[in-house]
Amino acid sequence: MPAVAALTEGRAALGALRRALPRGSARVVACRSFDQVRQVVARRLFDAIVISPRLASPSALSALAEEFPAIPIICYAAFRPDDGELLHACAAGLGVPIAVEGVDDAVIGAIVAAASATALRRRAMADAPRLLRLKSELQRQVWEMVLVAGHAPLRTEMLAKKLRMSREHLSREFAMEAAPNLKRVIDLARVATAAQLLQNPGISSATAARMLGFASSSHLGTAARRVAGVTTTGLGALGPRGVLGAFVKGRTRSRV
Repeated sequence: MPAVAALTEGRAALGALRRALPRGSARVVACRSFDQVRQVVARRLFDAIVISPRLASPSALSALAEEFPAIPIICYAAFRPDDGELLHACAAGLGVPIAVEGVDDAVIGAIVAAASATALRRRAMADAPRLLRLKSELQRQVWEMVLVAGHAPLRTEMLAKKLRMSREHLSREFAMEAAPNLKRVIDLARVATAAQLLQNPGISSATAARMLGFASSSHLGTAARRVAGVTTTGLGALGPRGVLGAFVKGRTRSRV
């Protein structure tokens, strides 16, 4: 599951963030320095970065945003009355959400969730049910399950067990009325997540493959060609929405 990297000025802000995030959602990884933030987001799957702008210069934050543009940054600190210039740098210069410690503590979790990479990917894939011709309640329910699990390996058997039906029955029901093959849709969700990760110059294809549970970067490349008709080097340019668009153009079927 994706995590949230946090660099805050004290334990109070860190505790507020942890309490505000929904139970069972992304866990918070506390960082001790700005350099550690850069190091961890380059190695592990993160949904967002929560940081006090007083612990990093505007230029450093700008460089971080350029290196990892698909991992949203949220500025969270106990801003003082004389922090107008700092607030302006965050809001106007970086264009990132701002939360005030001691004021927004109860809603910082909602702010992070709304700005997260997962939320961005969901918005990019919002047209998927229509484009994939998912009409029944079961089809749409399964799509939501697949989309949520797009960061991890998922098998049809796992979905069938959760829905208390056989693998064969689930596969047949999902593919009704010209909807795509379920195995292909599972591939679509993972490749779309990979495409989002590869929009970050600081994340290599090998690292993205490891983060998402692919056996290797070549394994990810095979999935990318099967789903979107591109190599891993082309995934970042497509992004999740582009992967969906490529997928619906004749790449929706596979052996069950």
